[in-house]
Amino acid sequence: MAVITTSLSAQEKITFKVSFTEPQAHYADVEMEISGLKVDQINLKMPVWTPGSYLIREFAKNVESFKASGSTGNMLNVSKVNKNTWQVNTAKNGSIKVNYRVYSFEISVRTSFVDESHAFLSPTGLFLYPEGKLKLPSTVTIIPYKGWTVISTGLEKVLSKVNTYSAADFDILYDSPIEVGNQDVFEFNAAGVVHEVAMYGGGNYDKEILKRDMAKIVHEQTKVYGVNPNKRYVFIVHNFNSGGGGLEHLNSTVLGASRNAYSTEAGLLRFLALVSHEYFHLWNVKRLRPIALGPFNYDAENYTSNLWIAEGFTAYYQDIFTKRAGLLTPEKYLSGLASAISALENEPGNKVQTASESSFDAWIKQYRPNENSRNSTVSYYSKGSVIALIMDLEIIHSTKGKAGLDEVMKAMYDEYYVKQKRGYTDKEFKAMAEKIAGHSFNEIYDNYINGLTTIDYNKYLNYAGFAIRNDAEQVVEPFLGIASSLREGKMIISQVTRGSGAWNDGLNVNDEIVSIDSYVIKKTSGGSLEILKYIAGQRVGDKVKVSVIRDGLDKVIEVTLGKNPSASYNISTVDAPSAAQLSVRKRWLKL
Repeated sequence: MAVITTSLSAQEKITFKVSFTEPQAHYADVEMEISGLKVDQINLKMPVWTPGSYLIREFAKNVESFKASGSTGNMLNVSKVNKNTWQVNTAKNGSIKVNYRVYSFEISVRTSFVDESHAFLSPTGLFLYPEGKLKLPSTVTIIPYKGWTVISTGLEKVLSKVNTYSAADFDILYDSPIEVGNQDVFEFNAAGVVHEVAMYGGGNYDKEILKRDMAKIVHEQTKVYGVNPNKRYVFIVHNFNSGGGGLEHLNSTVLGASRNAYSTEAGLLRFLALVSHEYFHLWNVKRLRPIALGPFNYDAENYTSNLWIAEGFTAYYQDIFTKRAGLLTPEKYLSGLASAISALENEPGNKVQTASESSFDAWIKQYRPNENSRNSTVSYYSKGSVIALIMDLEIIHSTKGKAGLDEVMKAMYDEYYVKQKRGYTDKEFKAMAEKIAGHSFNEIYDNYINGLTTIDYNKYLNYAGFAIRNDAEQVVEPFLGIASSLREGKMIISQVTRGSGAWNDGLNVNDEIVSIDSYVIKKTSGGSLEILKYIAGQRVGDKVKVSVIRDGLDKVIEVTLGKNPSASYNISTVDAPSAAQLSVRKRWLKL
């Protein structure tokens, strides 16, 4: 395929109009106008992924009814040259219009969704860009569906035009989701920034409580960096019957929440932890970023081995800041930390994939799990979070409380975002941590980031006068090593745990379990519990005969039961902590 060079003049102008002629059918209608053209052909491209969500999503699959016209309305020739590129023959028109429709029916924080009640527009899957010209500015005019009265977005409003917004370049446009409908909007001020909260879907939230608690989180996070980079920030919140997840943006975020969970202590805290996580991304990843994550290539994967910093450190800090804001007690924080460590250490993949490998392979593994993912992968969120923990404690201990991970993050922000205006390399992040700690971090990097050594949690927690123990270590409990579920009236194995009897002796995912020994497994929703109860009545080392149907054939597989490997960690204070330990504890937990 010949590469078309899109030569755009200084007078070139790009405008978009988005309307909704059939919202009930989940369509957004887009008109793109390009004026000031001085080329015979132009390539228009749709991104294949959205920053912050590391998966090729092929947004062009949702585009249809693509057509282009000249300044007099004459139809222009259009050719699809690859999966996400349309080539328009301008016929020497100085101005062209491109019209297309985008099917929008995937509920998530990273994809567009349109129905009769609202439109959530995720820009990477909606707006085309001229090839090679991501630096061009553009404007977006929203034409709401009848009855829709509210638009929420981080884009700058064009005051002279109705429902029109501007973006200095496509990176900003693609980083600015838009909510259109009748969402409930309220504001609060914190750290000198106006914060808009746009609530879609209703819910039992208390606005005053949210304004108060969200402001506390904003204040605590801004203290670390000494500056809040925005004048205005928008929280777009989608409240569903059961919702979750979030996606960070330059001056906004999209959050998924459960509409009726705000009235419970646990539900409110989950939401505030999500707020804390996504807001911290303002600094960590949106500005302080791995060097591979900007300028973006919207046409392919953008590989980095540092998502354990970008996401894992953010996961660590989400709870740190809810605690610093006074929304989480130290006791509950430590309990949650013990649970997080238990969950990580109970993943067999934690002994197979390193944190750096997990980051690099996010594009093919994190967002594409299969039945063996638990055995072969580790989340850069959970592993990165405990790496942040031990680095924080190591630095506080080494500097006698004069510095911690906060100082590393601020120093990196000042050096690479403010001063050098670029992303950091893996070596540069390590060097800064070592500089502030005053010693080498080779052990942490070699063993825990690029290696598979089990983290010595007691070493680091002891710096703060805490000890961690596995309460399940002495429990001798038989373990078959499968997960199962009812599928089309059959009890089907959905997962086999690495190293278990089921793994070693050959039970397979998709096997239908008929019986264990002479005990027939009921084909009901309680069948999985029946299996657990039967196995619990055996002993470690016992052999059981599992009758299965595999590919229509009966098989009997003898399985030797092993010991349940599940850990259950608990963190407690040591007896008579020293003054040095209490000093580290005070700095770490901000007591």
